[in-house]
Amino acid sequence: MDKISIRGGTPISGTIEISGAKNAALPLMAASLLTDEPLLLTNIPKLSDIASMTELLSQLGVSVTLDAPRNMKLDAKKIASTTAPYDIVRKMRASVLVLGPLVARAGEAHVSLPGGCAIGTRPIDFHLKGLEAMGADILLEDGYVHVKAPKGLTGTTFTFPTISVTGTENLLMAAALAKGQTRLVNAAREPEVVDLANCLNAMGAKISGIGTDTLVIEGVDRLHGTTHHVISDRIEAGTYAMAAAITGGTVLLKGAHLSLIPIVAALLTRAGVTIEEKEEGLLVTGSPNRLEGVDVMTEPFPGFATDLQAQWMALMSLATGASLITETIFENRFMHVPELCRMGANIVIHGSSALVRGVPQLKGAPVMATDLRASVSLVLAGLAAEGTTVISRVYHLDRGYEELDEKLRACGAHIERLK
Repeated sequence: MDKISIRGGTPISGTIEISGAKNAALPLMAASLLTDEPLLLTNIPKLSDIASMTELLSQLGVSVTLDAPRNMKLDAKKIASTTAPYDIVRKMRASVLVLGPLVARAGEAHVSLPGGCAIGTRPIDFHLKGLEAMGADILLEDGYVHVKAPKGLTGTTFTFPTISVTGTENLLMAAALAKGQTRLVNAAREPEVVDLANCLNAMGAKISGIGTDTLVIEGVDRLHGTTHHVISDRIEAGTYAMAAAITGGTVLLKGAHLSLIPIVAALLTRAGVTIEEKEEGLLVTGSPNRLEGVDVMTEPFPGFATDLQAQWMALMSLATGASLITETIFENRFMHVPELCRMGANIVIHGSSALVRGVPQLKGAPVMATDLRASVSLVLAGLAAEGTTVISRVYHLDRGYEELDEKLRACGAHIERLK
């Protein structure tokens, strides 16, 4: 199993091209099931999660081909199977996104309960209750969700008890082919949801309220193919912005925009980081002095993303004073804390909050990644630490960061992958 070795203490400097957003690409790939015409997606990132979704869609009968390194053609002319098996779904929670499209187009779906990162309970209750409200029959048996709607789905009004990104995406895709009007209330407003809705409209769907917490979908009989450019990855952009900040370097994030990371940019500025919007992206310059401690609380978009919480904690471990980091999305997302403390960080957990007291210096150490975002927080800490940090179980990184070690090395970081 691969490891990553980092010799820290060098400010990174250069240009990093921000890849297409994994969390946008995955639901867009699932949307190919809604039409018998080809869907061409451009700006697809090269990640293991993309490979897992490709494998799943291929088993369902979708022809997936790469027209170019970043262009993916998906053709679901005929759905060969409506079963998403455990051996694929266990690798990646986003596999559940085939549920809505399969039921909408084929009238049934049999999907294994999902896996993914071990960061706490992430139930699919909202997905199922929404489909049930649209007239589907649901049975949970032997670790699988069996959903049937042989006469099709019917529009309804469904209110999410709490905001769910994948729940919104699943029901949005299902509603596109339902009979009548569907209203999704308290829907997620994340840029990835907006990207999916825009793509569906380009395929012939009738969705309004895009970008708000109420989506109105007028069901249509069929959707057609289209070409769609996947948005830039805001989590990757935020991560590399923090890499520049924690090392005191200067990095141009090519393809990034303030509209994707408004809160992150504002908080980094408060901490002492300079962010300038350029024509080609965002120029991020770390503070010449020690960073200032800044409190954060994770919230649904446009709030601070839970997927950037671990990275922010690494950053705050070297800031002046103390900062309080409160996690409101997932209840088990502080597993990186013991590993950061092995490197000399001073962090104390109080329930759903972590109190971080900044230290003058982190020390390199052998550490272990526990999930996707926790693993990259250890990379950030390693970049700033004195000495060498060796991170094991880095397969998590390959799920969400394209060529991370190569991108950082091109900016002067002393980082290498150990086979």
